[in-house]
Parts: sequence; C-alpha cells; structure tokens
Amino acid sequence: MTVRVGYFPHNNSLFVLRHRGILEKALPDVEWVDLRALPEAERVNPKTGLPSLHSDWLFTEGGYDVIGTGFTPPLTALAKGHDVVYIGISGPRVENGRLVALASSGIETAADLGGKRVGIAHGSWQTTLLLFALEIAGLSWADVEPVDTGVNDGAEALLRGDLDAWVGAYPGLEALEKSHELRTLVDTESLFSHPSLWFTRRDFAENNREALEAVISALQESDAWIEANPREAAQYFVDDALARGDRADLDRWERALRGRPFGLNRVSEAFLDEQQRAGELLAANGLLSRPVDVRAAVVPWIGEAVEVSRSGASV
Repeated sequence: MTVRVGYFPHNNSLFVLRHRGILEKALPDVEWVDLRALPEAERVNPKTGLPSLHSDWLFTEGGYDVIGTGFTPPLTALAKGHDVVYIGISGPRVENGRLVALASSGIETAADLGGKRVGIAHGSWQTTLLLFALEIAGLSWADVEPVDTGVNDGAEALLRGDLDAWVGAYPGLEALEKSHELRTLVDTESLFSHPSLWFTRRDFAENNREALEAVISALQESDAWIEANPREAAQYFVDDALARGDRADLDRWERALRGRPFGLNRVSEAFLDEQQRAGELLAANGLLSRPVDVRAAVVPWIGEAVEVSRSGASV
C-alpha cells in the first residue's frame, strides 16, 4: 500500500525525513505530499474562524495519511468532527518565538494591545499564543485586530507600520532582532510548552499499525541525525529556499535547529491539559464552532510505540 506523508519546512522533522531516505527503507511505497503544492484553503477571517487546510487534507483524496504541525491544527480538526488521533509530540519549543513590538512603538505589555493590529500565522501555534497572552492580560480576541501575515511576512509588515505587534518565530525573527530594537510583550515559556506534534486519521492508525510504527521509527532516527548534524540538516532548508527564489542564511538556520528539541515523545497529560484549555478558549472566542475533547484523540498503543522507538533511535 502507498503511505502518504505530508511535509513542509515548518515541520522541521518531516522536512528533513523527506530528504534522508530513511522511511523508504521500511516502506518502499511512500508518497511525499508537499503541502505547499496543494490548493490553498479558502481565506478565513481571523476575527471569526480558523483555517483547516492541514486537517482537511487528511480526509481528502490525494491528501496524506500522516502530518506534523504546530499546536492549533488538531483542535481545528476535532472541532470539525474529523476523527484524528495524536501520534506524538516534541519537547517544548519555548525558544522558537515570542510576541514582540518595536521598542519605539510605546507598547509595553500585552495589556496595551487593545484595538491594535497583531500579526500571526493564523491557524498555527501563533494563534494559540496570542489568545493565551490576551487572556492573561484581561483581553479577548474581539479586543484586538488579528492580521494573518502567513509565516514569513510579519517582520516586514511590522516595519512598514502595518502591524503594531507580531508573533515572530526563528529564523525570521533573528533578522529583525539584529536590525531593530524590539520589546518582548510575552515570551512563549510563560504561556505554554509549544511542541511540534504529529497526527493521523483513526482509520489509518487502526488498519496500518506496522506502517505507522515505521513512520514513528523513521522520525526518531532522522531526528537523532538532525541533533548530531544540525548544519547539514540546515542545508536542506537553505537549498529549498534558494530553489524557490527565496533568500536563506545557513548560519541562521543552523542556530534555529540547534535551539529546537528533536525526537518524538508520547502525548502527555500536561500537553493534553494545554490542548484542552486552548480548545476551550478558541471556542469561547468564536474561533471554533464547538468545544472539543482532546483526550478522545489518544490511542494508547501509539504512545507505547513512540516510547519503544525512542530507545531504538540512532544516527
């Protein structure tokens, strides 16, 4: 059978695995689906909803069977009634990004964001970070003007004055740090653990256990290689960007990879508590159509397979 794996640079683990040829040793019939080549999802007003492209393609002909994303997409999937299950999570990525403003803006804390334009890659972990930050500041989603900048365009929009604040992520945030003085409004560590995570359809997990275990083992092996060879891994991202006519800096990518945790862990109770809290906040602020039960997406044997694979990971 063909196993379809969705990948893109923002999930570093799957992107490197795509280039390493490790999974093909266990599953000769692997189809790699570049998320950037799929039709774009219908634009969603960030004031009133969440995009659901990542989760929808798990249930679409020509999509994929396994995907890795940030914190928010599984919540979107569950709210739409998709029967997804978690595969695993990374360690905390609390150094990956933060909510910032230009030091010259006069914005001192998240409490100053009422009525302000805040840039996010809407539907990603950045949506959750902003929502958590607003809750602590005593604000709601309705109190700010969220702007969907995508992953790469927030820094330029902030400098143009099109944004008042931005949830930035590395390596893109590094260039802005070097050229302008920034004020951190909220870091990530004080809000949530912000892991990478991987998920699949329940029917795929139930009917293709050996294939899913092979994906898990290949990810563990590839992640161990990234940790041991961060500069070589960074080169994959630079080559991809240059091939697309974009700019990329090898040193910045290497630093970004060195600052991120690699290796899959089983889904933890602490993570599920964070997911549940985020789902409740998203629903209360009108971004999800209904509340979700994240523990319904846990399959015990998958967690056990993740733990077994960790002991066997090697470079």
